[in-house]
Amino acid sequence: MASSQQLAQLDRLERQVTALVAAYQQVREELADTLTMNQQLRADVRDRDRMLKEKQNQENIVKLVQTIAGEPTHAHVLKQRLNEYIRELDKCLAYLKE
Repeated sequence: MASSQQLAQLDRLERQVTALVAAYQQVREELADTLTMNQQLRADVRDRDRMLKEKQNQENIVKLVQTIAGEPTHAHVLKQRLNEYIRELDKCLAYLKE
């Protein structure tokens, strides 16, 4: 009799261990998915920050151009030159980061 009780306990213990292993695997998969999503969201935030800074720089350039040059033709030329300088600076900064 004792052996049948022991077998029943072992069977129950085996089912519990199997359930725990399955739950552990599921939690590991969820964690991996969450980490991947976290990395993607962080990359999105970096991209949006970069885009926001670029837009702010463009807005500042436009304001500067409008302040410096009252005439539209001079403003356009000045804006083009400033944009060229900024692009060159961005290239230099990217090169230095490498």
